[in-house]
Amino acid sequence: MHSHIKNFSGIAGSVAILVVAFSAYAYVQLYGKSVEVKSFTVSAEGKAVVLPDVAKFSFGVVTEGGKNLAELQSQNSKKVNSAIDFVIANHVDKKDIKTTGYNVSPRYENTLCSPVAIDARVCPPPAIVGYTISQDVQVKARDFSVVGDILSGVVNRGANSVSQLSFVVDDETKYKEQARTEAIEKAKRQAVDIAKAGGFQLGRVVSFQEGGGTQPYYGAYENYSLGASKSVGGEAPRIEAGSNEIRVSISITYEIE
Repeated sequence: MHSHIKNFSGIAGSVAILVVAFSAYAYVQLYGKSVEVKSFTVSAEGKAVVLPDVAKFSFGVVTEGGKNLAELQSQNSKKVNSAIDFVIANHVDKKDIKTTGYNVSPRYENTLCSPVAIDARVCPPPAIVGYTISQDVQVKARDFSVVGDILSGVVNRGANSVSQLSFVVDDETKYKEQARTEAIEKAKRQAVDIAKAGGFQLGRVVSFQEGGGTQPYYGAYENYSLGASKSVGGEAPRIEAGSNEIRVSISITYEIE
């Protein structure tokens, strides 16, 4: 009985030693391969120059007055609604007009108190003396021939802030694909040249990264605003859409064989 137990223990010990030895060998092999793997990275950029098809801008109406909030709301809404109706009348679809802000805020007036008044109850709290109402609307115009008239027209109808005019491409997908294809082809040629110069073969792709964006054209109406006391209207501005550059940058890492 004891001899059987001893034999079984010996066999189990031998198996355990073999398992440990095999695991160590496998680890060494894998580690050796990971150390031996060498790689290099190439980077390139592609671009597509396109004509924009959408003019985007925002306009707003700011109304200040006394404590009759209902009257102020009516004044503000009439101007905004009139401007929106004008935009629609100039061939802008309703889906391209979006209200981006509506704000009602009170204006306070502090009461001057004597420096000797230590008791806080002597000084009344700030009182509301009026309100300020503002609305902001974003517009996408697809007919560039009317953009100048729209910018001038919304001002004539009460908008006292016009800003963020930019010309963009509504759907950039195919242009990004063009720029990406150009960038990849450049990177591949660069990798082949490096491998030839270094006397080695290209291996598999280890990693791929992409970045980039669009450089829109901004028009002359950016950050244009009118104070309440300034005159409005005037000649419509001449609008030039220019062109946009859609860029895609890529980085590819190859194994060296």
